[in-house]
Amino acid sequence: MARNRYDVDEIIEEKFDINQIKRLAHYIVPYKKKMLLALALMLSSSFLSTFIPKFVQLEMDVYIPAGDIGGIVRLSVFTAAICIYLVVCLRLKINLTMQVGQDVIHQIREDIFAHLQELPFRYYDERPHGKIQVRVVNYVNNLSDILSNGILQTITDLFNLFFIIGFMLSMSVRLTLLCLCGLPVLVLFIIIIKKKQHRAWQIQSNKQSNLNAYISESINGIRVTQAFVRERENTHIFNQLSRKYRDTWLNAVYYGFAVGPVVDLISTATTAFIYVLGVSYIADGARFGISIGVLIAFTSYITRFWAPINTIAGFYNNVVTAVSYLERIFETIDEPVEVKDAIGAKQMPEIQGDVEFEKVNFSYEDGVPILQNVSFHVKRGETIAFVGPTGAGKSTIVNLISRFYNVDSGRVLVDGTDISQVTLHSLRRQMGVMMQDSFIFSGTIMDNIRYGNKTATDEEVICAAKTVCAHDFIMQMENGYQTEVNERGSRLSVGQRQLISFARALLADPAILILDEATSSIDTETELVLQKGLDRLLEGRTSFIIAHRLSTIQNADCIMYISDGGIAEMGTHKELLEKKGKYFELCMAK
Repeated sequence: MARNRYDVDEIIEEKFDINQIKRLAHYIVPYKKKMLLALALMLSSSFLSTFIPKFVQLEMDVYIPAGDIGGIVRLSVFTAAICIYLVVCLRLKINLTMQVGQDVIHQIREDIFAHLQELPFRYYDERPHGKIQVRVVNYVNNLSDILSNGILQTITDLFNLFFIIGFMLSMSVRLTLLCLCGLPVLVLFIIIIKKKQHRAWQIQSNKQSNLNAYISESINGIRVTQAFVRERENTHIFNQLSRKYRDTWLNAVYYGFAVGPVVDLISTATTAFIYVLGVSYIADGARFGISIGVLIAFTSYITRFWAPINTIAGFYNNVVTAVSYLERIFETIDEPVEVKDAIGAKQMPEIQGDVEFEKVNFSYEDGVPILQNVSFHVKRGETIAFVGPTGAGKSTIVNLISRFYNVDSGRVLVDGTDISQVTLHSLRRQMGVMMQDSFIFSGTIMDNIRYGNKTATDEEVICAAKTVCAHDFIMQMENGYQTEVNERGSRLSVGQRQLISFARALLADPAILILDEATSSIDTETELVLQKGLDRLLEGRTSFIIAHRLSTIQNADCIMYISDGGIAEMGTHKELLEKKGKYFELCMAK
């Protein structure tokens, strides 16, 4: 699959989709009161600030020529009051918009993370984890500016433009029309570069995703890297990815920064042109009605006119950038949850332990079957072992029992109930699963064992650890069960991590217990002690065991040899040896 490599770009939608922004707006609706309050503060302050150039005109044309000191003082007081109001409004606006912006970002991040919790294993099998992580963290963070400030500021600037144009028209219609002549040029420029700018940011987000994926992969595989002396090669690959990210970022920023200078150029040219015309109009004041005060005030309005234009152009850049990130964020949120509760799904009753496969077919990829027409029936309390070559489908069978994947056809029944018709939570909470990859979370050993049963007491945790022979090595650590372990349990040996994972599965007190290579990294001496505890624990439970160590499965009620997409042989250890088939050959090869 194209998306499962760090050096392969993800698919890009060529078209600029404004619906992404509309969808983002739905996240703001719950905060509309705060947003409206902030908008009211901004609009009122913006409206009052437009009077300041008018005050300057009155001073220049009326109060100063008349020597009216009182009038000048009054205008100064009004100006000072407006400035104080502007400062207060700005402070309140910043507090409101920053709070709303961060709340929205939190909600988006919560939605994408919660959705990731429900996506099936298949989704993670197909993608580098770094490409998933960059969407939850980097891409969502990149929306901060547009949410915290951009939207309200743009709305305010649009109204501000109307206020300013109104004051400008009241002073001189001729000069106002001249000022507006530069707008068509700007609009044409924006239309020309929009598609290129959007494309540039999409490519940049892809290169950022690739770089993040490789960093994540390299950190997770650092032990293998150092063991095989791959540091230089990996650094070379990193530099290549980093340079591509740098180049695409510079290209995207090039288009983003192109708008600002064009606005400044048009603004400067327009202002200079109006100065030239304004001076000539002043010379013929009787005809055009232009005074020095009007010209000073008008040029001040010109500056104020182009400032919001520049802000709106910047907001446009942010929108183009945001859409490239929103495409990835919403693509993840919209990813279908293949394994989910069916419509009208019911609660799984208390499991007794009867498990049946009815003509089950399954494949990870279309046209590549893993299981074909698999059928078997396991009675309550039986222990079933799966053996066979790597990739035959042993782990797939136990994953289907827990419904980590949906079957292509056929049914998986527990106590006669089709597990596709019950809620996932009610099914899985009655199962104990120990995966082949013994994952340890950052935190204490006590927390890791209690992960699957948060209500368990300390005594129950310790009892589970003793059952799987983990208690002794835990007590030898500096803080016993309160010892902090790192992510993935790097402080622990592989065998110790498996024992803790085993205790975690057992503490859940499951009706069905699934052990996938549970003892693969445990030494022979510990295995003998562990086997005694397992024998006691497995009593009354339906258990499924995958193991390459045949010593751990010889007492199973039934051993199934999985090969060529199905069950090649099944029976007890003794029965299969007597058949002298594939299982016999496996035993003789050990």
